[in-house]
Amino acid sequence: MVKTDDRIRSSRRPKGGRHLVSAAVLFLAALSLGVLSPAAASAQARGEIGIALGERPALVDADGRPLRIEDLDGNEVNLADYIGGRPALVEFWAIWCELCQALHPQMVEVHARYGDRVGFVALAVGVAQSQRSVRRHLEGTPTAFPTLWDGRGQGVRAFLAPGTSYIVVLDAEGRVTYTGSGANQDIEAAVLTGLGSGD
Repeated sequence: MVKTDDRIRSSRRPKGGRHLVSAAVLFLAALSLGVLSPAAASAQARGEIGIALGERPALVDADGRPLRIEDLDGNEVNLADYIGGRPALVEFWAIWCELCQALHPQMVEVHARYGDRVGFVALAVGVAQSQRSVRRHLEGTPTAFPTLWDGRGQGVRAFLAPGTSYIVVLDAEGRVTYTGSGANQDIEAAVLTGLGSGD
């Protein structure tokens, strides 16, 4: 302990801080596996973020089974059911992501305008949050589109997601038409790439 100005301050880290750091390191390590893949290297060489434009994300594993994504109650769901057959927007998201919070009003607005023609889904990454904490957060900040749990990182790997606030738009054939990251994305313009028109 260190005494300063008649106050005593502990130099110890708060409990759980070590777990947060460990989770962040694991997340970065998992992402680096995707970032170092040949497809990602090729996309980055063209100035793209994550999965390459025109690519189709692998929504099945090596054995042909659907990716093991879960809903927020822990039930396995098939990601293809949420993004197949029509244009779709996928956001990699976390409750602690300030960039995601900055994108939220725009996501809600664009979903209200295009949600009947474009599937929207948020994939909550399994880093420094739990399904329970995500559910609690969504009780106070609800969305009209589904939020799924990517606790095993299968969605992260399929889309080569470099981090949270990463958005991918797919056309009706499942090809990537847009990738972006950060709070300054134009979500409406991104969605229009998936629709293939200036609607």
